[in-house]
Amino acid sequence: MRLLYSTAAVADLTRLRAFIAEHDPAAAGRIASELVSRIDGLCAFPAMGHGVPEAPEGEVVRDFAFGRYVVRYSVHDEALVVLRIWHHREERAPQD
Repeated sequence: MRLLYSTAAVADLTRLRAFIAEHDPAAAGRIASELVSRIDGLCAFPAMGHGVPEAPEGEVVRDFAFGRYVVRYSVHDEALVVLRIWHHREERAPQD
């Protein structure tokens, strides 16, 4: 299964890393690497996350929590697409 990142997910990861770096530069790289590593593991176990009830009909969209972060992704026949990444304290609109 291929792993793809949406433009929004790449921007989220960049934003989160920059925010963490303001407070703890050493942790920023470590946390970003851990997130990417956990996301890589989703390809082997795509059903690991919880289903998103407000997902469009016919789409498999899941949320996977890792520590204080949530990864929203969609599962397709040949690919897993990371849609968004956020800290659990951030406000999220249902469609994000």
